Amino acid sequence: MTSFDSGSVWQRSKSSFDDEILIKKLLLSHDPDGRRLDSEMLLCAVENIMFYATTSEVSAKPTDANLKSHISNIELIGSQEPLVHTIYKIAHEMLCKCPGKGDLHTRTMALFDLLGNYGWAAKVVLVLAGFATSYGEFCLIMQLRPQIPLAVSLADFKQLPSNISMLKPQVKALRLLVKTMVDLTKCIIEFEGLPAVLVGPNIENIAATKSEIYVTTYWIIRSTLACSSQITNLKAMKPEYSNIIIAAWELLSLDYRLSSIYSHLRQLVDAFRQQTEAKLHQKLLNLFKESHIDNQEVLQMLFALKDDLPLKDCPTQVKLGVSELKSKVVLLLVSKPDLLPLEQLFFLVHQTYDHPHEKVEGSYEMIWVPISCSETWTDAEEKWFNFLSNSTPCYSVRQPWSLNSAVINFMKQEWSYGDEAIMVVLDSEGMITNLNALDMVFIWGSEAYPFSLSRENELWEREQWTMQLITNEIHPILTQWVEEGRNICIYGSENLDWIREFSAETKEIKDAGVQLEMIYVGMNNPNEHVKDLLTTINTEIHSTLLSFTKVQLFWLRLESMRRSKFRLGHTASTDHILAEVLALLYNNDDNGWAVFGNGSSADIVRVQGGEIIKCLNLFRQWGENVAQLEFIGALRTVLEPPLLGGPCNHTQVIPYSEALIEGSIVCQKCKRLMKKFTIYE
Repeated sequence: MTSFDSGSVWQRSKSSFDDEILIKKLLLSHDPDGRRLDSEMLLCAVENIMFYATTSEVSAKPTDANLKSHISNIELIGSQEPLVHTIYKIAHEMLCKCPGKGDLHTRTMALFDLLGNYGWAAKVVLVLAGFATSYGEFCLIMQLRPQIPLAVSLADFKQLPSNISMLKPQVKALRLLVKTMVDLTKCIIEFEGLPAVLVGPNIENIAATKSEIYVTTYWIIRSTLACSSQITNLKAMKPEYSNIIIAAWELLSLDYRLSSIYSHLRQLVDAFRQQTEAKLHQKLLNLFKESHIDNQEVLQMLFALKDDLPLKDCPTQVKLGVSELKSKVVLLLVSKPDLLPLEQLFFLVHQTYDHPHEKVEGSYEMIWVPISCSETWTDAEEKWFNFLSNSTPCYSVRQPWSLNSAVINFMKQEWSYGDEAIMVVLDSEGMITNLNALDMVFIWGSEAYPFSLSRENELWEREQWTMQLITNEIHPILTQWVEEGRNICIYGSENLDWIREFSAETKEIKDAGVQLEMIYVGMNNPNEHVKDLLTTINTEIHSTLLSFTKVQLFWLRLESMRRSKFRLGHTASTDHILAEVLALLYNNDDNGWAVFGNGSSADIVRVQGGEIIKCLNLFRQWGENVAQLEFIGALRTVLEPPLLGGPCNHTQVIPYSEALIEGSIVCQKCKRLMKKFTIYE
């Protein structure tokens, strides 16, 4: 037989009926006029006050980051009144008990009338901020009282209790209630931030969740008034333990009620968030499969779900909407908050902004999308973001910690974003044309525009293994030498004895009248030892054109070439450039290596350390060939002697360059001199 508690059912029905009446009254006072407030940032500021108010440890840290919660960084959009003035008015309303406003319910409804033009989250956070000012002031005076005479005088003037230890039960209850109110407020902020409108109205329980939000807002504000009244009543309060216990019990009763509300509301918001995130993920999948007239809908869905101005121009700090990107190719640089190692970041800026091609300038924009390594942003991550977003010349997401979690998960799942930075390319119509163009930018810079996968293939098809490709844009003087067609030797080793011996041999060749520029680049993944070797070489042997940072960039570009080739499906057995890149990246010869070449010529000679020393020792025997074959050709004939027999009968088509007019060409197959003919297209 089933028992039936009619009293319990009646209580629940009465409570539900009371809530319905309350909601109707609350909605009558609710008249939003477009005023907007970053409730999350203001709540962070409130939390910091509450944290420091309840601890006396100087070294203690609040749970939330400080950098984004400075009150000066928080704007009250759509209001003629500054935010601090609004908070002051609310604090004044809370502290002053005007006639007819003595009971908590009446005073609570008066605050709802005062805050009628704000959203539900803003109402709660503004009231909490008003309470934080008075509560923080009280705690500050009480904490400083033992050390500072001014605090003693202020406490006496305000008639605050002298024995703070007796208030511990009341303070503990207050702390518990404040924490519950903050947790509930976070639920409301989270609910308001979910993109219900954009992902569709057919979401279950949305009406029930909204009703719960209204009631929750009421009880948070009412509880805040109760806390404020207790702070006010501490003035001249008789230090009787019974009074303190009664006050603590009142706060604990409110905390019990709010904790019950939180348990239910948390479930509703979690369910609502899961539904919206699932729909948003599907919406994004569909968007990137559909054709569009521009990129606005895609960018709106990625960045502007909560904010009409989600971006900023890093150099000027001007807030921007996604409309600024209309008709442009957009490069989404997705990374950790520390972005890239500084040398890579500087090179990226150089490749995309310092020397843009005139024909593409203004046709594309790069947006930095920093993503935290964890679910919540840390102090260190925010410091990195604030520093870098004030230093780089690109656009950035203005408040990356506010990015929708569904958008972040989409980037991780569909774009394969992990710990390594990626650069996703959207064309002017919002379609993805490349899931990672970062290597393209490192190799070719703005010449890679529009940074699509097809453009990457096109660039590789026209490339040859030349000194120009190897050294492009690393150093302006090196670029000039390549353009002038000078003989260049790039060499690497971590063996100082070999470096000295090799440099001595090349010096004899240069003394014989052969023009040869020497560039030391260490080995792959250059370390502190390479940095020390650069100093030694510069002091003892020859001037080192490349700094340690430039050496790192040399290897970065080679690594970018390797990744780009592999991503496009090339293999070392069929791709000459990839084979040469791998030979340099994974060269483990203790005696080092050297690469000789000039300009845009594909006649490149790579040789291992021991072999090149033997070859250069014999320069007196083969040096006479330099006049006819030029230095690179003469060197090749020694390293790769021509096959016996008649003249070369192979054909090789080489792009025209002025250096070829007077120079000679050695066949790659038989190592003999080739006859030159000019073909006109």
